Amino acid sequence: MKKYLVTGLLLWIPLGITLWVLNLLVSSMDQTLLLLPDAWQPERWLGFRVPGLGVILSFGVVLATGVFATNVIGQRLIDYWEGLLRRIPVVKSIYYSVKQVSDTLFSSKGVAFRKALLIQYPRPGAWTIAFLTGKPGGDVANHLQGDYVSVYVPTTPNPTSGFFLMMPKNDVIELNMSVDAALKYIVSMGVVAPEAKPAASGPRAQARIA
Repeated sequence: MKKYLVTGLLLWIPLGITLWVLNLLVSSMDQTLLLLPDAWQPERWLGFRVPGLGVILSFGVVLATGVFATNVIGQRLIDYWEGLLRRIPVVKSIYYSVKQVSDTLFSSKGVAFRKALLIQYPRPGAWTIAFLTGKPGGDVANHLQGDYVSVYVPTTPNPTSGFFLMMPKNDVIELNMSVDAALKYIVSMGVVAPEAKPAASGPRAQARIA
């Protein structure tokens, strides 16, 4: 009986959590409907609530914003808006810090989280997965002798928190593993192991970081 109970739980728990997360996302995005005037509320002229309409509205708003921001007029307005934010001390610090991170993460030209690495942390002999985020810059680079890389070490099972480290390039090993597979490996605390792939050939081929 215990075997059947565990089997049933293994089937229902992932499904239940997936449905809960989807419901949370849809419910949160449905709140965007509150931005519409009362007379335009879908529930008002349909007579009943339709879950998911906020998702469509959010998608439309994001898409329209992207289209607007790519033309000349939109770019000028954005520059003007950012110029105003630049004059507000506290807002300036928060806005530009978040903007730099988002630009790095979502820009197609960025190098953040493009490679999964294997490093020794928090002590020699203990290994963990990290992600390449770039190279040290600014005055920091002037104080580091040799070739260094910047890495992000996520925590388990919540990879949104972690540690930022600057390590010698020769001390990191580039894994033949996608970022998605590495994230699943971290979130599952090592239970969901990625598919094994043949290692790169050549001396220290795995340690080369472009």
